[in-house]
Amino acid sequence: MSGHSKWAQIKRQKGVADSRRGAMFTKLTREIIIATRQGGPNPEGNFRLRLAIQKARDNNMPKDNIENAVKKGSGAAEGTTFTEMVMEGYGPAGVAILLEAMTDNRNRTVSEIRSTFVKYNGNLGENGSVSWMFENTGVITVDTTGIDADELALYAIDAGAKDAKEDRSLLEIYTDPKEFENVKLAVEKRRKPVSAEVTMLPRTTVSLPEKESLQTVKLLEKLEELDDVQRVFSNLDYSDALIEKLKAEV
Repeated sequence: MSGHSKWAQIKRQKGVADSRRGAMFTKLTREIIIATRQGGPNPEGNFRLRLAIQKARDNNMPKDNIENAVKKGSGAAEGTTFTEMVMEGYGPAGVAILLEAMTDNRNRTVSEIRSTFVKYNGNLGENGSVSWMFENTGVITVDTTGIDADELALYAIDAGAKDAKEDRSLLEIYTDPKEFENVKLAVEKRRKPVSAEVTMLPRTTVSLPEKESLQTVKLLEKLEELDDVQRVFSNLDYSDALIEKLKAEV
């Protein structure tokens, strides 16, 4: 299982995400605007918009906020014009970092990201320097408490999933992005997922000593906190020992 997913679940359970709800809504709004602008305002014919709206709902974003974001993206309401950016770099000890941003001022965003990398012992890389280390993958996470995880995994694979891995009471189901919705709908017939998204998974992970691991996590979290940054990915190995150390600090 992706250690980052386990860490995200722990933060969510401890209410860390709730304290940043306003910032989360801003990021979700931008995603809806961009998705609408690229594929139109009808979710049925716009896969990216469907995912964005579902993620907004999963995070309890008000219906009016979602509708207003769609209107802005379709030009029916005034709004800021955002540009998508993908940036790449390295954390402490060379961990690969890939991030997605949406901005109305590219120079400001690049400056903020670069200064954050430098402040936390990382550095920006050239385009293509680390993106090849990641694969676009659908990930559906299910709490398997009280159900047969192996049976659910086989059921998901029959529905089109590529693989599934269990760690304690969580099952991570991996899909091709094109099969993501079909598998998600099938899984929901058995149990509502804890989370479901199309994300960038590292092809391989890197294990670091505790000090460098904690420094890397700090950098990742500071990047995630930047207003213009939508998502951050890395190939850091979140070992059980690192997860326990991070839990103690939440």
